[in-house]
Order: sequence, then C-alpha cells, then structure tokens
Amino acid sequence: MPRRVNLALIQRHCHASAEDNLAAIDRAVREAAEAGAELILLPELHNGPYFCQNEDPGLFDRAEPIPGPSSERLGHLARETGTVIVASLFERRAPGLYHNTAVVLDADGRLAGRYRKMHIPDDPGYYEKYYFTPGDLGFRPIDTRVGRLGVLVCWDQWFPEAARLMALAGAELLLYPTAIGWDPNDAEDERARQLEAWTTVQRGHAIANGLPLAACNRVGHEPDPAGGPGQIFWGHSFVCGPQGEMLARAGEGEDIFVTAVDLARSEAVRRVWPFLRDRRIDAYDDLKRRFIDTSTNG
Repeated sequence: MPRRVNLALIQRHCHASAEDNLAAIDRAVREAAEAGAELILLPELHNGPYFCQNEDPGLFDRAEPIPGPSSERLGHLARETGTVIVASLFERRAPGLYHNTAVVLDADGRLAGRYRKMHIPDDPGYYEKYYFTPGDLGFRPIDTRVGRLGVLVCWDQWFPEAARLMALAGAELLLYPTAIGWDPNDAEDERARQLEAWTTVQRGHAIANGLPLAACNRVGHEPDPAGGPGQIFWGHSFVCGPQGEMLARAGEGEDIFVTAVDLARSEAVRRVWPFLRDRRIDAYDDLKRRFIDTSTNG
C-alpha cells in the first residue's frame, strides 16, 4: 500500500542576519504546513550568508551549540505546525571545534537527531575545511514521525558511498540541504554542464539505492567579502523518485513547493531492480583504499 509523505522544499536567498532568516523561515514553514506539508527541508547553512567564501576567524562567532537557540526555535515551530523540519546549522561543539550539522526536529518539537557533514570541500569560494571538522557520527538514518530519514549535506551528494551506507542502514528517503552555485565568471555552457552533473549524480543515487531523494539549494548572488566575484547559487531544488524520475523541481528563484512522495514504492522498485541483492560484498575490500595502483613498480 502507498505510504505518502507530503514533502516541502523551501528554496531561499539566505542573507542578512540570523534573526531575519529565521523569521522568513518561520513564515515559509507555516505556509508549507498550510499547503499540507508534513516534512520540510531547508537549504544548507540557512541562518545567513554562505560565509565560507573566505577565511576569517571572526566568523566562528556565527556558530552555536546544539541544542541551542536556533534548534530550539525550530523545534517550537515544528511542534506548532505538526511538521518534521530538517535544518542546517553551524555547530559549536567545543571551543575551537565546529561542524556543519543538519538537525532533524520531529513533529512534537523534539530534536530527533543530527548529522555532521562528513565530506568537507576546500575549493575557491568554498573554504569549508577552515571552518568545519569532518563529521564523526557516521551515516545513520534518523527516525521521525514521517519515516526514517537519510540526511546528508551538500558535498556529500557527490559521493555514492554516503548514499549507499544510508540506504543499507534503512533510510527511506535521502535528503540533502545544499549550497551550490556558479562562479559569475563561468561561461553559460559550463554552467549548464555543472547543473546537469549535479542533478544527474543525485538521481543516480536514487536509482542505485531504490530510494526517493530531495535536494534543497540556496538561490541568489552572494558577494565575496574579500572582493572576489562571489557565488551565484543556482537553486533548481528538486525531488525525484526511486527510479530517478523527477517529481518536482524549482527554478533559479525563491520557491516553496510541496510534493507527495510514496515511501512504500521503494519496495516494488527494489524487487524489479535488486541492486542490494546482487552486490558483491566479498569483492569490495579495495573501496577502503585511497587509490589502487596497478603499475608493476607499485
């Protein structure tokens, strides 16, 4: 029998203060709940500008503990609206120890769990290794009123191992809070290739694991405080089904959309495409190696 969950993605231009962003999120969540949403996914680091474009020790002041002010506020919002909210926060774990952390607030307002981003990029405009310690909670789904959620974060979306481990641990839905965009100097054809690659790899995770998947991105140009070109976050948040079929997709502007996702359909898809059954787990030891050198000189 179908087991449908109404999933809302809130695609936003995240800028200004944490208070302004949380107030806007409050309004958007209530709007989504009124439209029937039961589960709500927010973009990565939604409390303010994407601050990892440069390295500034003063920006660590943006971090907060979990539980803390933002998680508690979002927990109250989840309880008031009867929704499950997947949020993305800059976590201050201890002095000098910080994480890029997704939190899941269940529909009763409690903190159901957290996921600390495992794959940390370090590229021009995305200097995250300066700010974030790699996660240490592993790939463990989080149980909620609407189902078992496999929550990952942004750069994790390029790694098939992360999605597969969430699937093997029983996730029913893969969710990616995201902040990804173009360099304003990129040519139009390069922008098109990047966007298509981002969409394709995640649809591939859905197919390979027989799971529905959602990615919620930021939108809008955010200038580089150090004077660089900044980033144009491309939006295009989407939801796809367990065969990679596109269920809903946003454009490049702010958007709130609600999509019905059938969590039970994964069972039928996996019976036809039994990838988990046919995995050669006896032959995959080399996946734990950084690189396989097949040359004769080692």
